[in-house]
Amino acid sequence: MGTYADLVFVGGRVVTVDAEFSVAEALAVTGSVISAVGTREEVAPFVGPSTRVVDLEGATLLPGINDSHLHGCAFGTASPPLSVEVGHPAVSSLADVAEAVRQAVGRTPAGQWVTGHGWDTGFLAECLADPSRQPSRGDLDAVSPDHPVVLYSFSGHATWVNSKALELIGIDRDTVAPPGGAIVTDAAGEPTGLLHEGAQALVQNALPPLSRQERTDAIRSTLATLARLGVTSYTEPGLGPGGDGIMRGTLGTQTLDVYRELLADGELTARVGVLLLPTGMASTSEEFARNLDALDAAGETRTDDPRRLAVLGVKVFADGIVPNKTAWMHEPYVGGGCGSLCVGGDLDDERVEEIRAMIRHAHAAGHQLGVHATGDRAIDTVADAFAEATAAHPREDARHYVIHGDFLTPHAMKVLAAHDYGVNMNPTIKWTVADMEEEFVGAGRAAYAWPYRDALDAGVRVASGSDAPVTRPDWRQGVATMVLRESKAAGRVSGPEQRIALAEAIRTYTVDAAWQDFADDWKGSLEPGKVADLCVVGGDLLAADPRAIPELPVVLTVLDGRIVYEAAPGTRSDAGAGSDTGSGPGSGNPRD
Repeated sequence: MGTYADLVFVGGRVVTVDAEFSVAEALAVTGSVISAVGTREEVAPFVGPSTRVVDLEGATLLPGINDSHLHGCAFGTASPPLSVEVGHPAVSSLADVAEAVRQAVGRTPAGQWVTGHGWDTGFLAECLADPSRQPSRGDLDAVSPDHPVVLYSFSGHATWVNSKALELIGIDRDTVAPPGGAIVTDAAGEPTGLLHEGAQALVQNALPPLSRQERTDAIRSTLATLARLGVTSYTEPGLGPGGDGIMRGTLGTQTLDVYRELLADGELTARVGVLLLPTGMASTSEEFARNLDALDAAGETRTDDPRRLAVLGVKVFADGIVPNKTAWMHEPYVGGGCGSLCVGGDLDDERVEEIRAMIRHAHAAGHQLGVHATGDRAIDTVADAFAEATAAHPREDARHYVIHGDFLTPHAMKVLAAHDYGVNMNPTIKWTVADMEEEFVGAGRAAYAWPYRDALDAGVRVASGSDAPVTRPDWRQGVATMVLRESKAAGRVSGPEQRIALAEAIRTYTVDAAWQDFADDWKGSLEPGKVADLCVVGGDLLAADPRAIPELPVVLTVLDGRIVYEAAPGTRSDAGAGSDTGSGPGSGNPRD
């Protein structure tokens, strides 16, 4: 034959994730593309004098993993050493959090902010013992009377600060929260140190902005972690002016500029798809349209190598999240209230029209839309708005999708499937919050959350993402959760009727995630002619006990035919779910 392969894999299971989910014996890579897939004998002619032949020794070769919802810069800034780890299992109580902050204060120069990420009342002993007990500034003041402290929750929809921070920010009993936000107060009307939703911007605006170098270091850290996990593609969901005040601006326009620099310097060791974020929460459709048009005029959708860095579409916030009771629900939460949409407008009807107008404008301008919607009423509103925009401005292959879709309804499924639109779900968040959601929505609704089985049966395109730093970007735990529906804290089964098969779960992290990226014709499965983005997992993934999947080691990661991670001989990957330190579970990026 004329051209020998550069890499050949033999001796394991080659899970192609093609239309038949066929399993081959060998695979060849020539340059940056897959040149052959088949039996060992069929691939043998591709082996030449300089070909590297990799004996899988029974391991499993998969397409490179595509985490379809991951905040790359925010994940890096939320990880040690750039942030104090205050998430489970690093801490198990408010006292543990205080001790972690005390240690951080000891190594932080006077006057500088101490930041941390990941706290979750579902894993703090005092809050579990007394559900009315919430974190407060008093928990932090004793260990940090002089350093301002800001701790982001795992979900990113709540921030916990101490008294010094409140003083510097200028928050007191008379401060009015921004629209869509809440400053939590005690019985005497004094701020407790908890800020919800849009009120978090008060903190963000007081913090020194991240430097270009800090952003670069954060993304480099994320890329290294993802390579160790076998992740070769991810969606950075929301960079633009709407993110300038979120998570120290990690979602701002400057972060997209850093990605462009990393691409130009050859350091982008994963494919990155970006959603532009014209506005944040509590914005109006007029502001959204004005900012989006400005982004278009400035050429923000153009990149030099769209297969490595692509601006895919536009992000919109529709509502909040269930644990804060800010997801917009048809039926009340336990204790009352239904939440609301988080856009401008005083009444529900006004806010619905604002969301519809945003979606109409972005759709008519030719953008893909990813809309954060978690409550069932918000999801129905968004799905209907997609359909209305499509009817008014027919387009081929828009690939709009609902982001999160926690309580995706049969109505929304029918609408999305009819238009070949999708949903981006989060199995690792399901794993993390399954035990705590019952107190907000009751047992039945909590079990239903993230209805994978129903969505797939309805014909909806389903992709999976970690929403890192809300959870660690470990697809292995995500796959296990989709198959088992077991919770992290108690190991309880939550919604067994929504379990899906292993092959279906793998598709959500590979070829169906590639569909979301408009890229399923050139990535996402192991077929000749597609790019050589590969992940090798030690052991037989298809035969493994699902509970053992999170501990299977990632031993090799290949991007574009180039090895970007290789475990040392005789060692396992250091990124297993069992070592969920660093930035998990979750670490304060807005869950969007």
